Amino acid sequence: MKIVIVDDDNLVSLSLKTILEASGKVTVAEIGKNGQEAISLYEKHLPDVLLMDIRMDTMTGLEAAEAILRKHPDAKILFLTTFSDDEYIVRALRLGAKGYILKQDFESLLPALTSVLNGQSVFGSEVVGKLPGFLDKTNRFDYSAFDITAKEMELIELIADGLSNKEIAERLFLSEGTVRNYLSSVLEKLELRDRTQLAVFYYKNLK
Repeated sequence: MKIVIVDDDNLVSLSLKTILEASGKVTVAEIGKNGQEAISLYEKHLPDVLLMDIRMDTMTGLEAAEAILRKHPDAKILFLTTFSDDEYIVRALRLGAKGYILKQDFESLLPALTSVLNGQSVFGSEVVGKLPGFLDKTNRFDYSAFDITAKEMELIELIADGLSNKEIAERLFLSEGTVRNYLSSVLEKLELRDRTQLAVFYYKNLK
């Protein structure tokens, strides 16, 4: 897969490049150091995945992601940061980022990139654990009004828990193809873009 790395610490970027390329599965097209460079490098290379820090000079990763996703809604952006601030996580989710993992979870980086490349959303265990606590839980949504079936509701809950299609298939005794079909149906009914938006939507509408 072709990726672009953007981090204001050049040593971190070079280390990531060395380690990821050593796997034989990743090519780092170029390295940037701030949000503005992230935007220009994305336009230049159209990478499979943009791996980006959040806190950077000139323009943050969140600001860059917002600009990129506005023009390229299908862009796959994975945040790799030392900060697990609630505000950052919520904004990343709402922007449509495909993942948010902490730098201390470094060993999970390559699997995370692979998952994002394959259309899945990836969040570190610390991030997933925060979701129920910091998203708005005051409203109740009537899923039945949108023809969401009991099986589709199970799917929504498992996606909100961070399970992959394969894990959901095993849990519900379905094929992965059937899970994908259920997911497509749910997204269409709720007019959502992807599983990340679905997870955020679910937690926002809990009591």
